[in-house]
Amino acid sequence: MPSHPPRRPAAVIFDLDGVLVDAEVWWDEVRRAWAAEHGRAWSRADQAAVMGANSLGWARIIRDRLDLDLPEQEIVDEIVGLMIARYRSRGAPRISAAVDAVRRLAATGLPVAVASSSHRTVIDAALDSLGIANLFRVVVASDEVADGKPAPDVYLLAARRLAIDPADCLVIEDSLNGVLAARAAGMMVALVPNGSVPPAAGAREAASMTLGSLAELDPLPTLPAA
Repeated sequence: MPSHPPRRPAAVIFDLDGVLVDAEVWWDEVRRAWAAEHGRAWSRADQAAVMGANSLGWARIIRDRLDLDLPEQEIVDEIVGLMIARYRSRGAPRISAAVDAVRRLAATGLPVAVASSSHRTVIDAALDSLGIANLFRVVVASDEVADGKPAPDVYLLAARRLAIDPADCLVIEDSLNGVLAARAAGMMVALVPNGSVPPAAGAREAASMTLGSLAELDPLPTLPAA
């Protein structure tokens, strides 16, 4: 059988929090303050437990772990409202090289997308604040699928909307659950560890490759030979 050379990705799909915006700390601070208002403490273990879950998923986890008698949607609405208020008052917490990387890839005509566990209104607020919302062909929130990361659903939906085979997609992630979701979708995944909230153990081993920053997307990593 003749060997085939590595090939260029047909699309790049970005996670949002920890990849394009340094907002994982914001989520933690907002949930910690919200928990305190309800007479509860918020721990590192709680933070790890909600990582990758979609909105109703993390609301259910918060309700159960903090032993609260509140509807899940009420928890979502209150915490999402606090995040939106931060974006409006402070602007997006930027990650070095992120905006330039997206603009550079989009300028080549390569389809770029976002597939995030964040609530859609938070995604929109972040991308609008960065000034790059118009560059993404597709934006998908985990609230649109049955299961959040580490399930592959959100990445598979992004590929379907792009009309591109998952095997031809390169995903950019910062978390273990995100890496596992992309791999379960049959995609190649580059881990870009976040300095504020480093990935859980096993993320580097599960990723196809590890990059020091989004600046290393130039040149774009290639997919393995078919």
